[in-house]
Amino acid sequence: MELGIISWIEEENFRKAKELGLSFVELDVNDRAEEFLSHLDQVISFSKAYEMPVGAMGRWGSDRISKDGIRQEELELEYRLIDAASRLECGVYITGCNYVEELSYYENCSFAIAYFEKLIARGKEKGVKIAVYNCRWNNFVNNPMAYTVIHGYLKDLYIKYDTSHCIYDGGDYLQETKDWGDRFIHVHLKGSLVIGGKRFDDPPAGMDQTNWGAFLSALYAKGYNGRLSIEPHSETWKGELGDKGVDFTIKYFRGLIL
Repeated sequence: MELGIISWIEEENFRKAKELGLSFVELDVNDRAEEFLSHLDQVISFSKAYEMPVGAMGRWGSDRISKDGIRQEELELEYRLIDAASRLECGVYITGCNYVEELSYYENCSFAIAYFEKLIARGKEKGVKIAVYNCRWNNFVNNPMAYTVIHGYLKDLYIKYDTSHCIYDGGDYLQETKDWGDRFIHVHLKGSLVIGGKRFDDPPAGMDQTNWGAFLSALYAKGYNGRLSIEPHSETWKGELGDKGVDFTIKYFRGLIL
């Protein structure tokens, strides 16, 4: 397994990842897709200059479907991002699908499958695999029922997994890893802390309640040998404290990666 970090497109981001001894950066463009695309040549040059590959790209939160089906403007933008991933020699593009309340679960799944089929086809042309994030941010493809229907049908659709989302939703991340780990293609390392039954903070991974040793053991058992991407996500761990938290997580996981 390789250790990397979620980052951004500035030269400083690539330089810092290199100084930390990490193996890759992850770029999640979200609402900054056009900014990313307009600076793509520069990002490619930074990646090459610092020998810091982009291990995954993703886009969270947007409405991919409506009650009338696929939103074409979203599809076209994701095609452009898949093409950009290919130019970066990044083999993983992460996406999701919103739930339309006016539609039944079956109809939502049908539209999501149709949407992902198009992304998978584009990805195959470009050498990029498509994964769905398990974050709940405007995405319903995040649980075993959705995986059974959608991933059960789409054999070339993968999962970007983050234990914290399962934990905060009251799920069993070890069971999900046992059942679906063979479809995991990218993993986030984000700490989670629940106090009194409520989400309290997202401390550095390794300084939280997740049983990371058991989780990595389950990943090894499922044959996972992909990337582990550190996700600093806390409102507490910022600035100098945040840097110390990242340093801690790097040291902690280096002790777990075989």
